[in-house]
Amino acid sequence: MIITCSSFAQDRRHLGNENKNKFLFCISLGLHYLCIVISKNQIKALRMLEKKKYRIHQGEFVAEGPKVVGDLLSSMHPICIYATETWLSSNVGLSCSNCVEVTEAELKRISFLQHPQEVLATFRLPDTTENLEDSVSKIKNNICLALDGVQDPGNLGTIIRVADWFGVETIYCSYDTADAYNPKVVQATMGSISRVKVIYTDLVTLTDSLPNDVGLYGTFLDGENLWESHLEHSGLIVMGNEGNGISPILASRLRNKLLIPPYPPGQNSAESLNVAIATALCLAEFRRRQR
Repeated sequence: MIITCSSFAQDRRHLGNENKNKFLFCISLGLHYLCIVISKNQIKALRMLEKKKYRIHQGEFVAEGPKVVGDLLSSMHPICIYATETWLSSNVGLSCSNCVEVTEAELKRISFLQHPQEVLATFRLPDTTENLEDSVSKIKNNICLALDGVQDPGNLGTIIRVADWFGVETIYCSYDTADAYNPKVVQATMGSISRVKVIYTDLVTLTDSLPNDVGLYGTFLDGENLWESHLEHSGLIVMGNEGNGISPILASRLRNKLLIPPYPPGQNSAESLNVAIATALCLAEFRRRQR
């Protein structure tokens, strides 16, 4: 429907005050609706953030749900927030210059979740690089994780969440590890991505740069029993690919090979543990020794 200025003025002269007010209200409501509806281009741009190359090109990533978005808002400024009236009304003090109220139907169109959760926001991609000297210094004084070719986004997200639980602030990832800012990974972290720094680097170069007195640990099927091994209070714990474990070239650099033993010993059991569960068990034991 096209309304010209002349026809609008003519209509006004023939309307009573009551009808005129109704007419103006409808026009105002229509213009307001046009302003808040998400365009097809916006939807397309948001959906493209599922792809790593587009996230890198745009320099942003997507987070969803009150928990994940809330945690990120505590440490990062959002680029844009798309939220329902319910979420916005409970976050009235929010400082965001680009905040869009959406209906549940509109949220479903842009969400990566089967069941959208009130809010979707975009944030700037953090720097995932670190100076080698800084990395070495950090590992010498803390327990850090390294992931060698972990492919599953759910596993990576869970590992980041586990690291957060056990106070591990930095995870070093090989270049062939899944992208930490994949929407599935971000969701699986349940907000821990805001507190754990993820660095992508050459793990062989990193391990070769560590002094000989720094603990270098990895999990292997022929390793030493984790519960009986000597564990340092700092060092690097390497976890391998879901199917192939730690790559041979990196495995040759590790000085401490650990085994999470099955129970009872000698009984037929699963061939291996899920990498996220194995990470949780290793970190739990390292932290238990530090009490």
